[in-house]
Amino acid sequence: MKKIDWKSKLTSRKFWAAIVSAAASIAVAFGAGDGTVAQITAIIMAGATVIAYIIGEGLVDASRNKASAEETTEGDAEQKEGDDGKTTNETSDTPSEVAIDTPENKQNSD
Repeated sequence: MKKIDWKSKLTSRKFWAAIVSAAASIAVAFGAGDGTVAQITAIIMAGATVIAYIIGEGLVDASRNKASAEETTEGDAEQKEGDDGKTTNETSDTPSEVAIDTPENKQNSD
């Protein structure tokens, strides 16, 4: 038996349309008025929108974090050829790359 992929189900418009249709049909079968059926439909669709948004944003954030982690891993191992033709390892935010305002640096920049 296959597992149900709830992420794709809960973000599917077809799934929520089926839920709304079933709920509206059941409400009509039990004699609910048009206003009540409309309220039930609105509540279900509002909830579906929130659920789909939360899951969708979670998936986007997860893929963004995964891509960022892969870039960081690759960036740490990358080598870069400088203007002088020498190959150097490039890492980000290392103390050697951070400019420090010392009196000597200020004199050289003037």
